[in-house]
Amino acid sequence: MIVAGFGFTSAATEASLKDALNRAQDQLGTRAGAVATLADKARSPAFAAFMTHSNLSLSLVAHSLAQSQTTLTRSPAAQAAHGLGSVAEAAALAAAGPGASLLGARTISEDRQATCALAQGPSQ
Repeated sequence: MIVAGFGFTSAATEASLKDALNRAQDQLGTRAGAVATLADKARSPAFAAFMTHSNLSLSLVAHSLAQSQTTLTRSPAAQAAHGLGSVAEAAALAAAGPGASLLGARTISEDRQATCALAQGPSQ
């Protein structure tokens, strides 16, 4: 299964998250079957609204597991806030399981409030 990992600011809206997902899927020509983000970020009202309308399963990623992932991009904001190169990429990789790989670098929503990365586990 392909997992869509998300990172986003506190200003992100449901539309920001949808846009980031659509951009990632369109860029890579594939569709996600699940969503992942850091456990503490899932409490966001915008993320909760996004999940209510997405029909995708959710994996909450522990920060310690996200920190063990190697990301393609290095966001200064993600590094400062979470100690991660990319929250979206780390969440996608962690949720896709051991040996997972990114299908590409994260994409950014038009309003620059959300990022999405797609990862796939080795058995798929």
